[in-house]
Amino acid sequence: MKNFIAKKKSPLQLPLALALLLSFQACDKTESTFLCLEEPSVTQGVTPNSVARMLSELPLTLGQVREVWDGVNASSANGFDEEYTFQDMFSCPGRGVGDERLGTRTASTYSDPLYQKIASHLASSGLQILWPYSEDWDGHSMPVITFCPEMNLETLVGFMREELPGGQWIVKEIPVDEDYAREHPVWVIGWNEDAGAVTPQMLEKTLPESVSTRASSDFKTLKLKEFKAHVQYDSWYSGGSEFFVKCGSLKAFTATAASDLSKFTPEITDLMIKVKRKQVLTPLRYNTVLVPEWSSQLSECVFLIHEDDGGKLTTWKASGEVKIKSKAYGFSVEFPYHRNDDIVWRGKLSSSYFEKNNGVANRYGDVSITFTFD
Repeated sequence: MKNFIAKKKSPLQLPLALALLLSFQACDKTESTFLCLEEPSVTQGVTPNSVARMLSELPLTLGQVREVWDGVNASSANGFDEEYTFQDMFSCPGRGVGDERLGTRTASTYSDPLYQKIASHLASSGLQILWPYSEDWDGHSMPVITFCPEMNLETLVGFMREELPGGQWIVKEIPVDEDYAREHPVWVIGWNEDAGAVTPQMLEKTLPESVSTRASSDFKTLKLKEFKAHVQYDSWYSGGSEFFVKCGSLKAFTATAASDLSKFTPEITDLMIKVKRKQVLTPLRYNTVLVPEWSSQLSECVFLIHEDDGGKLTTWKASGEVKIKSKAYGFSVEFPYHRNDDIVWRGKLSSSYFEKNNGVANRYGDVSITFTFD
């Protein structure tokens, strides 16, 4: 997930409807050790901080927590982080990131969906709920809610809603760190940045069967078989690491003269591989096609692997190689990435390299990748 430090967005204004939804009875002022809840201001800005506080004030039901759990699991199944966007919350409760593009999930039926407790304009705010370690949820514990900070911190302020014996309710402010998030459900409010990325899971579901393998015996198919991250790049409240694997090549290249090069445009396969925090040092199996038709004339392709951290967009220019009548010619590839990204590895890999290392894991910076070339 992105590094949210110093990320600024114009705050939206909470409409009157949101204030009405949150017009709960204020708690007894004598409970001085707790954060007592008052009617929220209509002009409160929609920021991760304010939304975290707002959600902590809502009398959430177990069914609404399960709705978020359904959403984050659907996102995870599509190769994204454990995230549930407010846009999906309003338009299709329980849907995960990627489901809309795939058309694989319709709105689930919830007796009291979470969006009914929130003003509808949050759907376009760009905010989301991140739930680290959601796969370990016990199915009944209620979440503590926090938000991405504006500076690097290990411990955040979490909001825990608690009902008093007399029926009144309060919100405690408690410290929340990664150890706490491993053992208890924690929702982190922040900005979504990866919904438009293509993951191996998304590519597998959208790539036609006729394209998923080579067209004829004249070509080989380069696949990314396994991917293993050796380190975790981001803070725990930013979710797992997003590794972008970009491969530049010429598809189905066949030429008899150098002038034929002008007929081919380099193709870039651009995949985002999400590695959850618990998956570091674990080989992840994909079998994702990188180059469906690698001809005998394509000598080498170009790779850029980077972990996404945002910043101004820039590019890296490189060149691959083809051979025409035993003479080598270069082709140019330009890879986009962000200035704050961590460059994990970049360089050229040849057809002879893939043949020699077919099905063998090799280290590329902080990751290991197993390619197949058949």
